[in-house]
Amino acid sequence: MRVTVDQDRCCGAGQCVLLAPEVFDQREDDGVVDLLDASPPERLRPAVREAGQVCPTAAIRVDEDA
Repeated sequence: MRVTVDQDRCCGAGQCVLLAPEVFDQREDDGVVDLLDASPPERLRPAVREAGQVCPTAAIRVDEDA
């Protein structure tokens, strides 16, 4: 799994951080997503998939084949 984020699309909703705080964080100044781990371990992958699905602006991309 490979995770990427588009910070320009992020609206700062923060659902990703709530679902997978070991993988996503938010910048202090504007709440935009920061990616902490682009290749999360297996145990975090279900939460990362859900974060990608619930992101209101589709700023999170999850590539299962990478």
